[in-house]
Amino acid sequence: MLYYPQNIYFVGKKMEYQDQKQHIELIAMGASTGGTEALLAVLKELPGNLPPIVITQHMPPVFTEMYAERLNRLCAMEVREAKDGDELYSGLCLIAPGGLQMRVHKDVLGARVSCTEEEKVSGHCPSVDVLFRSVAEQYEASAIGILLTGMGKDGAKGLLAMHEQGAYTLGQDEKSSVVYGMPMEAYKLGAVSQQGNLEQIPQYLLQRLRFS
Repeated sequence: MLYYPQNIYFVGKKMEYQDQKQHIELIAMGASTGGTEALLAVLKELPGNLPPIVITQHMPPVFTEMYAERLNRLCAMEVREAKDGDELYSGLCLIAPGGLQMRVHKDVLGARVSCTEEEKVSGHCPSVDVLFRSVAEQYEASAIGILLTGMGKDGAKGLLAMHEQGAYTLGQDEKSSVVYGMPMEAYKLGAVSQQGNLEQIPQYLLQRLRFS
């Protein structure tokens, strides 16, 4: 299902929208060390009518549910911990549950996530690489990928897979990252279309939704 957002205009410090057709169907985000606050910094600047967002933040079980509840209180979008089979729809943001691998799936009935018990990938469960690779396969150029602060390499190859399918990809810059590991590895692979800090990334995202 195609997404029809709105033209951007400013209300105070936040961007809002008016009608304009777009093709972006999904936004995928990944983070690790420092990511809880980085994700909040980005999400709180976004309006509530965006395409669905799926997020993998490295966290153990239980904590992902509490984190999702916190984001839901502070952000315009509906935010909750994902459950296996959850439907994806505009205005919804799903956080991968700790200890499970989350993927996206599309079929004639719509788009959903799966959350399954599996081995660690790239050293993590949930893994950003697992999520991003599924987005690359299912959505190709109709997705946006964002990789934020984190230690290690998880998400770098997955973001590259998205980039190679034509997706627009964003990486957090070194200066604003708590740990410039994951976004650095993605940048070194040539997986990042554009780098930015935590003020710029939501602006770049909204601009892409408007003009793509």
